[in-house]
This record gives sequence, structure tokens and C-alpha cells, in this order.
Amino acid sequence: MKNLMNWILLFSILGLSACQAVDQNASPDIKTKVPVEAITDSPEPTREDIVEVPTGSDVVQSSVKRLEAPVVPQPDMEALIAGNTVFATDLYQQLRGGTGNLFYSPYSISLALAMVYAGAGGQTEAEMAKVMHYTLSQDALHPAFNALDQELASRAMDPLDGIGKGFQFNVANSLWGQKDYAFRQEYLDRLALNYGAGMRLVDYIHNTEGARLQINEWVSDQTKEKIQDLIPQGALSTETRLVLANAIYFNAAWARQFEAAMTQDRPFTLLDGSEMTVPLMNQTEDFRYASGEGWQAVELPYEGGKMSMVVLLPERESFSDFEAGLDDVELEAILDKMSSVKVDLYLPKFTFESEFALSNTLRAMGMSDAFSMAADFSGMTETNDLFISEVIHKAFVDVDEEGTEAAAATAAIMEAKAMPVEEPVEMRVDHPFLFLIRDETGTILFMGRVVNPM
Repeated sequence: MKNLMNWILLFSILGLSACQAVDQNASPDIKTKVPVEAITDSPEPTREDIVEVPTGSDVVQSSVKRLEAPVVPQPDMEALIAGNTVFATDLYQQLRGGTGNLFYSPYSISLALAMVYAGAGGQTEAEMAKVMHYTLSQDALHPAFNALDQELASRAMDPLDGIGKGFQFNVANSLWGQKDYAFRQEYLDRLALNYGAGMRLVDYIHNTEGARLQINEWVSDQTKEKIQDLIPQGALSTETRLVLANAIYFNAAWARQFEAAMTQDRPFTLLDGSEMTVPLMNQTEDFRYASGEGWQAVELPYEGGKMSMVVLLPERESFSDFEAGLDDVELEAILDKMSSVKVDLYLPKFTFESEFALSNTLRAMGMSDAFSMAADFSGMTETNDLFISEVIHKAFVDVDEEGTEAAAATAAIMEAKAMPVEEPVEMRVDHPFLFLIRDETGTILFMGRVVNPM
């Protein structure tokens, strides 16, 4: 039995190449793998571990230090989060056409591309802003990302009882540039000031494979060796000039723990009407809950109360219609409707992994210049000879009833059981559903669906 409630490992790679011929009609490589071998317990990385420079790489970094605790106008923060939410649901609509389970981090993708956007100009900049819903100016956007990143980083906390693992949330960014390639100092300054990112120097021209292995080693280090060989052979070339890697590590215990003894094998109805047997967890507690015509929704808080998972359960017959109609407005309406209700909740344990090559998807959404010879990244380099060759994204999720020992302490401080007994509403998640992990700021960190928990 796994001793971590929930691990999420995410990796995004954005590769920029010198402007040479590129296949604009290549199909996206979209894969879903289930199940994934359970992750075992091991010491957790700190934020200092996350930014450690691998042996053998030089770093080009601005003398400008990252701005700590930036003061950002509240309207700017609200605009950034609202834009990220629109992008999250827009991207879901693009990706939902595939089969099987789905899981990704819109926040990671938005953050990674924001650092590239910092060097964009002209039509490339305009298209990226429209697709990514960057409504703020360049001068306002990057400080807002900095403030949001530091706000999210502050969610990390020690266990409430001094024994368990507490709440862990880490974000890592790294840039891997071709040595002897001239990047604009003002671009490096902007990344240093707002993202704390330095550029590690590698040699794609003479040692493409060595650069690939070095980046993959960094990824493995940040994910405790759970994601390895993320960049496959052939993904980089002698024309590659920059790879941007972003990793998110999330590990949290439920604020209200499921008891393992309550988990039983029960039927789960698939979209085609067939049934399979899956382990359904169960607990009856006060949760924020809402329902409407043909759907139910419930919010499960994590330890600390700052982040939560929202489960959206359409009726099986209307699953496709519900998915197709889910946008930022509909999602916000569902969340606003929620209130505290006693819920008899049945939720399946699930573990799966998704990975995507997003270049064709982003082109289809309207971001074509960035992937073409017309790309304008003149803010990165005076020669303006870069374009995006690919965006690779991978995410892993594991949900079960077991928290850490700290989760038990969290359960001990719950006050709901002292309230008067009321008849609970039942929410039996025994057919396909959608889910998202969000922060109290409204930022959607991860989003996905489960059509088959096994």
C-alpha cells in the first residue's frame, strides 16, 4: 500500500532551434499510460535542491537578483489568474478529443511559455498573448507571475503534528542554452528578476546527446528519479539553441482522511456502458458541494486548507456534452454555487500518467508564428533566428485514501463531527468524471479527467 496520498510529477520542455527547415505537419505525440508503478517514500527535495546546477554545466546569469515579495496591484494578479483559467479550459477543449484518461498542468505550461514570451515581439508576441490569455503588458505580466509563484511556494508547510510530511509544493525552472550563442542581456535580466532563472550552457552543436542526457539528469533529480529520459533521442538536434524545462512537484495529504478499511471493490461504469470493478474509497463528511441539472461537484481540501481537489461528476449519458460546455465561465459558476454540505462520498483510487507534444495543439489554437520561420524572438537575441520546435509536457497523478501521519493529525482537528447529525447527500463517483487541483487564489494547477481508474 502506498504511503503517500498524492504525488504529482510534471515536466514541460520547450525547445527553441535555429531557423532551419521544420515539418509543420507533424502529428502531436499524445499518450496516456495506465497504470504507473507506485512511487515509494524517500526524502523530499527542498527549493534549494530544485535549483541546484548539475555538475559540468556553466551558468550565464544576470547580476540582477530575483525580486522577493514583489508588490503587484491586485487587479494585475486577478487578470493573470483569470487568463490562466481561460487557457486551462481552452486547452482542455483541445486535448479532450483523445481517448482515455487525461491529466496536465495548465499553470506549468503557462509559466514555461511566459518565459519564452518575455523574448517575443511583433506578430509572434501578439499570437502568444491571445492564445495564452496574457492580458497584461510585458512589464506587468512577469512581475505578476513572480508574485503568484512566490505565493504558491508559501503553501509549503511542516506537518501539523510534527510527525507527518505536511504539504509540499515545489516549482523548478531551468534554461539550457547553446554555449557561445549570444542572448540579450535584458532578456536574461528579466528572467533573473522575475523567475530567478539562470541559463545553463551546453553544446548542442558538438554534443547533442550529452546535452540531452544532462537535461534529463536534471529532470530526474527534481522528480526524485521518477521521471527519467523525458527528452527522447532525436528530439534535440545540432540546430537546437535553447531548452526550457519546468517541473512541478506536489505532495499533500487530505485534510479529511479516507479510512482504508472503508475502501471496497465496487462497480465503475465506463462511457460505453460496460462495468469494471475498482476500489472505491468512502467517507461521510462536510465538504463544499454543489449540484445542477445532470451533474454534481465536490471539493476536497488538502492539509493546510489552501489547496483542494474539485471533482466534477456529470451523469454518464451527458459526459460528452458536459465536457464540451466546460469553459471558464461555467467552471466559475459551479465553484460559486458550492456550499458546505454533509456528503457521503465514494471516490475511486486512481493512478495514471499523460504526456503530450503540444506544438500542433498550440498552432491550432492560433499560436502559429512561434513555431514557424516567421517567429520573432528578437527580444532573446539580436540575430532573431529562433523558433519553437516543440513543447513536451508530462504529468503523473496518484490518488488514494492514505495520507501521511500528518493527515491523521489533520483529521483529528476536524470540527464537523461535533455538528448536529443531518442526512448526507450521496455522491458516488462510479462513472467517468473530471477533476482539477486549485489554489485558493483560483489558480488551476492541474486539470484532468478519469474515464477508467484502472
